[in-house]
Amino acid sequence: METGCRFTKLLVSVLLLWSYLVTPISSLSVTVNDVECVYEYVLYEGDTVSGNYVVVDHDIFWSSDHPGIDFTVTSPAGNTVQTQKGTSGDKFEFKAPRSGMYKFCFHNPYSTPETVSFNIHVGHIPNEHDLAKDEHLDPINVKIAELREALETVTLEQKYLKARDARHRHTNESTRKRVIYYTIGEYLLLAGVSALQVIYIRRLFSKSVAYNRV
Repeated sequence: METGCRFTKLLVSVLLLWSYLVTPISSLSVTVNDVECVYEYVLYEGDTVSGNYVVVDHDIFWSSDHPGIDFTVTSPAGNTVQTQKGTSGDKFEFKAPRSGMYKFCFHNPYSTPETVSFNIHVGHIPNEHDLAKDEHLDPINVKIAELREALETVTLEQKYLKARDARHRHTNESTRKRVIYYTIGEYLLLAGVSALQVIYIRRLFSKSVAYNRV
């Protein structure tokens, strides 16, 4: 009977621990014309905030690659936690200096709109004050935390690679269109030059015939 109660207590404690640890990954797509910001609330000081972003349509018509965008993370106190300049995508990770609302801003200094795939995860591992007291909970807490963070790391990496793959596909499609447009333009230019040459030669021979008759 005592063993059954201890097992039930352990099961409830594990479920409680899991509810603390489960923090879903936030994923969204942002179109950046000038400055666009995303907000994420961090409940606990010292939580690990990690994520990544990829500029999907990272090209302009006359060039194979856009110069990039700027990324800035601001704490609830207004301090800059992290900043990255002129990049088409990157990963980030930091320890939250305090709880509160964090601001993640993308700045596009160019007139071409950019679509950004953004993923973020706030990892929280509860301390001993958040859990029921039991000698079996310490190893379970460690194992669940390790598995949870490993799973989130893999999931974030998959989302990052998927967004990069989408960007490469978009770049390849854009390059293919540019090649087609350049080829059509080249043919039209050659056709125009050939027509001008024909007109010039006809006029030249017409003037020569008129001169000979005189």
